[in-house]
Amino acid sequence: MDVLDTRILRLMIEQPRTSVREYARILGIARGTLQARIDRLERNGVITATGPWLSPAALGHPVLAFVHIEVTQGHLDEVGEALSAVPEIIEAFSITGGGDLLTRVVARDNGHLEDVVQRLIQLPGVVRTRTEMALRERVAHRLLPLVESLGREAGGAGR
Repeated sequence: MDVLDTRILRLMIEQPRTSVREYARILGIARGTLQARIDRLERNGVITATGPWLSPAALGHPVLAFVHIEVTQGHLDEVGEALSAVPEIIEAFSITGGGDLLTRVVARDNGHLEDVVQRLIQLPGVVRTRTEMALRERVAHRLLPLVESLGREAGGAGR
């Protein structure tokens, strides 16, 4: 990552629907240079998606909860795979600490959330769950501050 990579990522975050040609014009670089940089960022796993960011609430699922799942030893992979069949689970991570998996779950209402949790409890290998409901988003998903801090580091290091 260097200063130009940071500028590219900032533009892509702030203006996601802009064309590569327009990005190149704004940055004052050749389109081929820009495309090569974007391709490298994709190959290196920095850019992982280019699709739309959807709102579960606008899709009729305004309830957000974090469900911790404790799993029988040796069954983490099977339970993790089974979670992919539950459409209300929008993310799942294996974790350390209290529990084995942490899932981000959306639901239409509290009753629907309870139904989802009951479905999780019935999965083979699940020992217990603990649910925490989100009340209000305080910091929206963001990466621009991280990208900018990397750019400051790259600029200060003379890269």
